[in-house]
Amino acid sequence: MQTSSKRRLLYLDWVRGLAAVVMLQGHVFHSFLRNDLRQGSAYMMSQFLGGMPPAVFLFLTGITLAFLMDGRERQALPVHARIGAALRRAGYLLAVAFLFRLQLWIFAWPASPWTDLFRVDILNCMGFSMIVLSVVAAVSTRQRVKLCVLLGLVIAAVSPLVSGIDWSQAPEVVRHYLVPDYNFFSFFPWAAFLVFGISAGSLIRILPDEHMDRAMQWSAILGGALFLACQYFASLPYTLYAKSDFWLNSPAQVLSKLGVILLVLPVAYLWTRYSGNRGWSWIRQFGITSLLVYWVHIELVYGRWLSFWKESLDVTQTAAAAALVILLLLGLSVLRTNRDLWNSLLPLRIWPSEPKRVPGD
Repeated sequence: MQTSSKRRLLYLDWVRGLAAVVMLQGHVFHSFLRNDLRQGSAYMMSQFLGGMPPAVFLFLTGITLAFLMDGRERQALPVHARIGAALRRAGYLLAVAFLFRLQLWIFAWPASPWTDLFRVDILNCMGFSMIVLSVVAAVSTRQRVKLCVLLGLVIAAVSPLVSGIDWSQAPEVVRHYLVPDYNFFSFFPWAAFLVFGISAGSLIRILPDEHMDRAMQWSAILGGALFLACQYFASLPYTLYAKSDFWLNSPAQVLSKLGVILLVLPVAYLWTRYSGNRGWSWIRQFGITSLLVYWVHIELVYGRWLSFWKESLDVTQTAAAAALVILLLLGLSVLRTNRDLWNSLLPLRIWPSEPKRVPGD
């Protein structure tokens, strides 16, 4: 069981690392490219691809949360203890989210308003969604597979309806956490990816290792079919909703991204298991330290450090800047995981560690 769990984590780290690399290039283009070049194909493609990483991160967080729930179930813990374990993981992410916002606000002071401390970023969405969905730890791993598919579909389906509700009387922070918005990561529809991930993670935990190859084949088939079907229905001239925005709250958009994720998973699985390259991987390195990479790159790309490049580079220069940022963060990631090198340079940690991965989690 231990060997199987470690092998399975390899391809999950690879997918997370690939999402991190795509995220880095997308944010560099968003921050550094000149405004007059933002209608070009290079920028459009960069931002189109850059819309996938948040969905991937939420989906993979759901998988690891499912591992945690299954591990506590295998330990025969009572229901309240299993839910409590999920809530503690959610609390960790929320604490990191608020520390992250606090650091950004301090570094940007006095230009940054105090309201930025409560901005709902993807880490906030992860933590809040995990709190809401922690109750699924009460059922068995086998039951969670079907239950979370249903919950994910419900969250995606009601997202346009949530947008149509009059939220003018609700506090602003409530709207930011719940209502679809281009500027925030709200529960609707983003939590759908996390709950789909819980379903996938639960399935991974109950499948014997010898069945994983067949499961990945079905993942690719389902992912491709889901993507094509959603693109077809999204192109139809009519809709079930009075008001729906494809890129904001559409179920078709959520399920299209889910289809892409289900296609990427088998690729990562095949590459890490059968390519013969099971040693160090620079893409998987990003996945191992994804929290650190996310934290530092926001400050680096959007903060004051490289402000002289903001909205001033052409396409070639921006691509070079993206490569430079990726290399810098790769070096930081390697430094983070190399304990001997890290301890020789700085014996005190200045950022929070990610939860230690164990087979039960």
